[in-house]
Amino acid sequence: MDNPTDSGTALPQPRATLEVWCELQCPDCHRAQADLRALRERYGDALEIRLRHFPLEKHKHAYAGAQAFEEAYEQGRGAEYAEAVLARTGELTERGEALLLEVARDLALDAEEFETALIDGRHLLVVDADQAEGKAIGVTGTPTYVLDGQRLDGGKSQEGLRERIEEIADRLLGR
Repeated sequence: MDNPTDSGTALPQPRATLEVWCELQCPDCHRAQADLRALRERYGDALEIRLRHFPLEKHKHAYAGAQAFEEAYEQGRGAEYAEAVLARTGELTERGEALLLEVARDLALDAEEFETALIDGRHLLVVDADQAEGKAIGVTGTPTYVLDGQRLDGGKSQEGLRERIEEIADRLLGR
């Protein structure tokens, strides 16, 4: 039996997944972007940050935003799209789907495909499944983080959350 270290190929780095239950009309999710950028910078590919949908009823355009994110993800630009929309949460409140389409155009995505996706509902099942799973694990607001089975609620305050996430991630990644 060969020793994998003898082959000259590097062993894969340990990975962990941070699930972020979010919605694109949420001001708290916008504020959380700085922490998520810092986590990406610190851990790189060792920590996968996965956006999960939890549109809140109080935000009229959150459900459409979740569907639009899924279309951006299919077109290869999900993270950039989410960050661009989250930077304009107030404007999303006022302009709704028009803003979602504008952001798609600004990122050189296929805006016609976005419009069609919002009409035909092709991403509804993904959004509904995320929301149902979030409810099942006790998510009540956004952002909520789940790492190593631990739920960290950030809707009331982001204070100390990044440090707690880093403690868990460091342990999981052997740092």
